[in-house]
Amino acid sequence: MWRLKFGFPPISMITAQTRIFSMELREFLLQKPFPGLGAWIEPSVRQILRSPSVQRVTPTRMISVIIPAHNEEKYLPQTLAALQRQNYGWFEVIVVANGCTDRTKEAAQDACHRLIVLSQKNLGVARNLGARMARGEILLFLDADTILEPMALRVIAEAFTNSDAAGTIHGLPDDPRLAYRVIYGLKNFVHSCSLHPGSSGVILCWKKHFMRVGGFDEALAVRENSELVKRLLRFGRYKYIGAVSATTSMRRYEQCGVGRVVWMWCRLWAESFLSDLRQKQYETIR
Repeated sequence: MWRLKFGFPPISMITAQTRIFSMELREFLLQKPFPGLGAWIEPSVRQILRSPSVQRVTPTRMISVIIPAHNEEKYLPQTLAALQRQNYGWFEVIVVANGCTDRTKEAAQDACHRLIVLSQKNLGVARNLGARMARGEILLFLDADTILEPMALRVIAEAFTNSDAAGTIHGLPDDPRLAYRVIYGLKNFVHSCSLHPGSSGVILCWKKHFMRVGGFDEALAVRENSELVKRLLRFGRYKYIGAVSATTSMRRYEQCGVGRVVWMWCRLWAESFLSDLRQKQYETIR
């Protein structure tokens, strides 16, 4: 049997404490719609409660921020620090460290509400498990190298309505060079016009809808965001929230080159109409 205390009150009411607990997750994780996770979970899972000092506004909806992290010890601390600066009072942060060989787990354990450690790397598995354990009405999937501005969660809670099924927010590069600003300018334009329901380091959806469509396709490692959003759109519209921004690392462009990365996105986009992308993988960039 496993013991786990769910039910997070508003963060402004939480007193700082740390609880380490062990649990048998196999039965829990083998429930539909996310099979096959039981073998991945390590027996030690940490639940951390914190009490940020940031003054917060009155909450309206609980948001669960889910951060999958694979060897992200360099970027994750900045991402978590930005969440501590949010001026919204009702959210939880769930970090799912998957297949890490660095100090990602140590970087997260004192700066999130729940830390889950998986023995193998798989983005879809990590996101689905985080969503399954989330308590919020709104799920916000956040890349581990993406920083939200302090007003982001409050604006999202107000702007993401029951008519919206999925969405993202305004994206910014962490490097001001012209090529990166042009790329993100085009991405924001495409998202704002709903020409392509994509993401800029942030994916928004309602948990009830996410569970009904079965979550992320765990066999898909490329274009998995767009594939999920397309299935979610049966519940409503795609929402681009331009009032707040998420700043994302340009490390892939820096290490691989702008031309190569742009060509890769274009090629994968074309292949998504012609073939099954389940055998494709992104090159790991750290």
